[in-house]
Amino acid sequence: MENKLKTSKNGSAGSKKAALDFSSGWNYDPSPESKDHIRLEKKYGLFINGEFVKPSSGKYFGTINPANEEHLAQVALAEEKDVNDAVKAARTAYNKVWSKMPAAERGKYLYRIARMIQERSRELAVIESMDGGKPIRESRDVDVPLAAAHFFYYAGWADKLDYAFPNRKVSPLGVAGQIIPWNFPLLMAAWKIAPALAAGNTVVLKPAETTPLTALKLAEIIRDAGLPPGVVNIITGAGKTGASIVNHKDINKIAFTGSTDVGKLIQRAVAGTDKKVTLELGGKAANIIFEDAPLDQAVEGIINGIFFNQGHVCCAGSRLFIQESVAAKVIRKLKARMESLIVGDPLDKNTDIGAINSKMQLEKIREYIGIGKNEGAEFYESSCSIPSKGYFCRPTLFLNASQSHRVVQEEIFGPVLTVQTFRTVEEVIEKANNTPYGLSAGVWTDKGSKIFNMMSKMRAGVVWANTFNKFDPTSPFGGYKESGYGREGGLHGLMGYVNLK
Repeated sequence: MENKLKTSKNGSAGSKKAALDFSSGWNYDPSPESKDHIRLEKKYGLFINGEFVKPSSGKYFGTINPANEEHLAQVALAEEKDVNDAVKAARTAYNKVWSKMPAAERGKYLYRIARMIQERSRELAVIESMDGGKPIRESRDVDVPLAAAHFFYYAGWADKLDYAFPNRKVSPLGVAGQIIPWNFPLLMAAWKIAPALAAGNTVVLKPAETTPLTALKLAEIIRDAGLPPGVVNIITGAGKTGASIVNHKDINKIAFTGSTDVGKLIQRAVAGTDKKVTLELGGKAANIIFEDAPLDQAVEGIINGIFFNQGHVCCAGSRLFIQESVAAKVIRKLKARMESLIVGDPLDKNTDIGAINSKMQLEKIREYIGIGKNEGAEFYESSCSIPSKGYFCRPTLFLNASQSHRVVQEEIFGPVLTVQTFRTVEEVIEKANNTPYGLSAGVWTDKGSKIFNMMSKMRAGVVWANTFNKFDPTSPFGGYKESGYGREGGLHGLMGYVNLK
């Protein structure tokens, strides 16, 4: 594997060779995960009232593998009538079955779904990587286990709501409309469905149009688990489908994860109604390294926070702040680590960085890279090879960036990291908070007092200490400012699905 550092200023990579050379002369043998065991239908209907049905319009759209641009399946396009049918099924199930069922029995269904996700974990992981482009290691070791864990966790709360909210009368809301993004399709579905069901609500969920397949496989699991018809309905479509859910008069709660722009549209649409809303929107997370931090550990945390997930998480650590005294050392280590990253087939277990989810998203990332170059930041990208077919992007740095640069202020949602330096705690807090977003942040230092001081002053919903992108179903997640409001996960995640008196 030949790896040579490239760097340039205000231009293309490679115009000025770095002094370091990491050529090693060897390659990893391919280690692809098998696809023989998965089962995909050629055409998927809408999951309404416990069964897959044809869309009323008869329209379907294709979903493709972003790593090789091959067609995977045809998926139904839900229109307003289909949304009405799904909401009607959810309302009937709520009134007649789910809200009347003993809470312990509801919990048993959630436990069953969790166990079935575990049993089918290998298939789910492969389909997640095929449909979304993320490395199989992430799908296998993070997404699928966490999805099962959310169902396990909220299954335990189903019959303990009186303990969760002591001295309060707890009742479900009714029908929840849920819209999820393409970056964590199965995990986001579990993240939203599990607390809603535990609290006694029924659900109409729409996955992203580019990554619907694991949500539809979850629908199969829900059907096979024997969940009463109509309790969970999963319908596929694009923006108009989501708008029909948001605007439906018989939905009591909207839970949305996605872009800030769409979140603002939803906020305006539900204004003046009695619908509850949870919005988990964009982010531009600050990752802050102090001179007393464990630098090797911090560099690995940076890589994990922005590159291993292709930057495809709203909480990605896309802004790096390094204390001046160690900046040169950290940047040298970071570049060296970037050179060891493998970009390629998501199903290959050697792959560190998989495919960008869609052609449109790749074009957006390339546009921002061009903006960063034109703004005058020092540009650096890894010299790794990328496949000739599919949607791939090399891990990229913008060094000596400034607060006014668009690549620093705006969410890119790709493997692009901006780097700035700082001298004092006060300076880095001001810089880290100087963004429209407030979803997450990371602090790297060996001083516990410094960590607590930073946490108390940073306007971020989640602040990780000496780690990054660690999730647990027991821990709430959400943001401030244009990163949305409300919390998902943990006990807090139940509050958005209950009435308290």
